Amino acid sequence: MPSGVKTAAASILLVDDDLHVLESMADWLRDQGYSVDAASTQADAVERLIARSYDLVLSDVRLGDGDGFDLLEQTLRRRPGAQVILITGYGAADDAIDAIRAGAFDYLTKPLIDDELLMAIERALSQRKVLSENTELKQQLDRKHGMGHIIGADPRMMRVFDVIDSVADTRATVLVTGESGTGKSLLARAIHTRSDRRSGPFVEVACGALPENLLESELFGHVAGAFTGATTNKIGKFLQADGGTIFLDEIGTATPAMQVKLLRVLQELAFEPVGGTQTHRVDVRVVLATNEDLAKNVTEGKFRQDLFYRINVINLELPPLRARPSDVPLLAQKFLEEVRDDANRPNVRGFSDDAIAALQAYHWPGNVRELQNVVERTVLLGKQELIPLHELPPELRVPGAGGAAGGAGYYAGQTLKEALEGPERQIILEVLELNHWNRNETADQLGINRTTLYKKMKRLGLEERAPVAE
Repeated sequence: MPSGVKTAAASILLVDDDLHVLESMADWLRDQGYSVDAASTQADAVERLIARSYDLVLSDVRLGDGDGFDLLEQTLRRRPGAQVILITGYGAADDAIDAIRAGAFDYLTKPLIDDELLMAIERALSQRKVLSENTELKQQLDRKHGMGHIIGADPRMMRVFDVIDSVADTRATVLVTGESGTGKSLLARAIHTRSDRRSGPFVEVACGALPENLLESELFGHVAGAFTGATTNKIGKFLQADGGTIFLDEIGTATPAMQVKLLRVLQELAFEPVGGTQTHRVDVRVVLATNEDLAKNVTEGKFRQDLFYRINVINLELPPLRARPSDVPLLAQKFLEEVRDDANRPNVRGFSDDAIAALQAYHWPGNVRELQNVVERTVLLGKQELIPLHELPPELRVPGAGGAAGGAGYYAGQTLKEALEGPERQIILEVLELNHWNRNETADQLGINRTTLYKKMKRLGLEERAPVAE
């Protein structure tokens, strides 16, 4: 018998209404090295499933108070990671097919042969291990490269992801700041989908797109007759978001009067619709975003200090794309694959090395949104498997275009290799510092071997900056 899974003392819930069979089979499975709980009824089995998780449920089809198919459904719903094997003394081909279709791993008929049962158990546990490892790998990839549609392996983005994981299930108000096009709306949605409110509504309001009177009605609703054109009652966005998350974008554009109303809602989670007297109370998580410097606006008297303190409980600052050039290839490939699938361009696989270098060197004043537009254009117009440099927009192909002081752009008079040394040096330095100058961990995170890292550190003048001891 294979020992790889068994030696981990896998847990089995054994279910049979024949007490003699139940006890003897439970003892035999324990002799094989498994941890076994026994239940003689479906009700008892469900109680045990509620109380703890099992690697495998091994159940007779016919039970005194139900059947194994019902228990299969309960197991898949309550403990989706568990495997289920059904056993019957009245086997039929159609029943076996129905069992597998319903989610069972296997369907065995009595009398059971020891080796056959052990093989089935081992296969089921091996399958569970594979599924568990795949789930864990997916979570690791999601953690490394982003969450949902947010992608980034840059250390600053990783810190943003850490904060999201820490605060997602709290009710704390979150303020997302960053330049236009950095993905603030996507980040707000990521906070919602990773929280315990994910099954509730996610409601987004672009505050800067509406004048004050319409914004108030949009947020809080109105009653019929509240103003000209208000012929019926309207439910506002705060009420629509009850039980979920409301995202208020461009909050820096709110007028002083609107700021007062927002402060009250954030403090009390209560409001009245425009023209109405009934107070509505809601249970909402509030996420706000702005591309303005609200602290400066407070100093200049443009934004209420008390509202600023109220919304700035958790501040997530999204770095501009030019500050994280290592994320550009990840984002570009993701956008390429999306456009390729939508436009039915299966032959387009990616970008050439010099095209990627130019994408990384460009300043990206429009941030991620601009990159997405560039990729969409090049994929739709491209004719080659790997998009070459000359098929990128002209502003990305001209040295110095899109550059700015302190940015990651490259400049006239420099070779492309020279221009890329600055961003490369900054990326390696940040990852080294993040890993406390541990070369092995830094090399792994950068996706290069240790020797290559040493050579790059020497070429970029980073060796002399290393601490005396790691």
